[in-house]
Formats: sequence, structure tokens, C-alpha cells
Amino acid sequence: MVAREYGLEIDAIEATLVSIEKVLDLPKLRAQSVVLEEEAGIPNLWDDTEKAQKVTSRLSRVQAEINKLTGLRRRVEDLPILFELAASEPDGSAIADAERELDAMKRSISELEVQTLLNGEYDDRDALITIRSEAGGVEAADWAEMIMR
Repeated sequence: MVAREYGLEIDAIEATLVSIEKVLDLPKLRAQSVVLEEEAGIPNLWDDTEKAQKVTSRLSRVQAEINKLTGLRRRVEDLPILFELAASEPDGSAIADAERELDAMKRSISELEVQTLLNGEYDDRDALITIRSEAGGVEAADWAEMIMR
């Protein structure tokens, strides 16, 4: 019964994760990881330290992305089981734990969704932001200063 109450939320999380996995292209990431591991294993890679740093940095980012996606996938798949087990427990603490996990998953998936939206060629670079109060007097200038902090 508890699983039915939370089923729609779990389905929404699942759908969002599926779309993120499609955008990030998990099979392509795994293939990139294999290629980068082979490159990192080349004995004379460190003769060119700049190239070596780029390869190892990229490998680290790709592996972190793969681990994040597979970890979230496992947690999403465990949610229905968690609620099913919580429903069979006599006290409410198991349901509270399941709800906390559901809320944590919502936050994690939402954060990853935003990161995925900001996953373009130049998105890992710094940005220059200018905030001006224009006309508006002292209050507008104070507000612009608060935003800048």
C-alpha cells in the first residue's frame, strides 16, 4: 500500500533519470573510459606532462560521471523495494527512512538534471558576470552589492 502512494514520485524520478542517461549517453561514456584508460596506460605518456594531465583529468571526470549515474540507477531501482519493506514494518521509522531516501533521490536527480542542462562545450569554464544597479538610487545599489556577494 505504501509503495502505491509513492509510486508516482518514484516513476517521475525514474523518467528523469532515463532522460539524463540518454543525454549523457552512458554507453559512449563507458567507451570513452576504455579509450582513456588505454591512453593512460601508455608507458611514454608522461613524457608530455600537459597531455598526460589532460588524459588523466578527462579519465577522472568520465569515471566520476559513470559512477554517479550507475549509483543513482541502483538507488532508484531500490526505492520500490525500500517502500515495500517499510510497509511491512510495524513502526513508522522505516517509512520515515524510505521517505528520506526518496527526498534525497529527488534532490540528487534534480541537481544532476541541472548539471546535464549545463553540459556544453564551454560550460566547465569560468564566467564573467556584471551586476549593475542602473537607475534606482541607494537601495538599488545596495541590492546589486548584496547579489554580487
